[in-house]
Amino acid sequence: MTVKIFIKRDVQDKNFAELTALLKSLRALTLNQPGYISGETLQRIDKTNESMVISTWRSVGDWNNWVNNPRRLELQTKIDQLLGTETDYAVYE
Repeated sequence: MTVKIFIKRDVQDKNFAELTALLKSLRALTLNQPGYISGETLQRIDKTNESMVISTWRSVGDWNNWVNNPRRLELQTKIDQLLGTETDYAVYE
């Protein structure tokens, strides 16, 4: 059964350029992961510093494999340090 992952981040203008580079690297890695189907990035209109990624995976197992990928963890740690807060994940089926 496919799952949707909602990934919320609070982005400050001062971090935008560096964050963009990290997110592009993360996205490039995601495209080659088994079970990855699609993803889209949305910007909240009434709170412009809030970003939402909606990612679709073939199964929760595929998502969990990606979440525990060492390269992803390395990039995610850099992203969270830059943002000063942990990225928020929600998994739905």
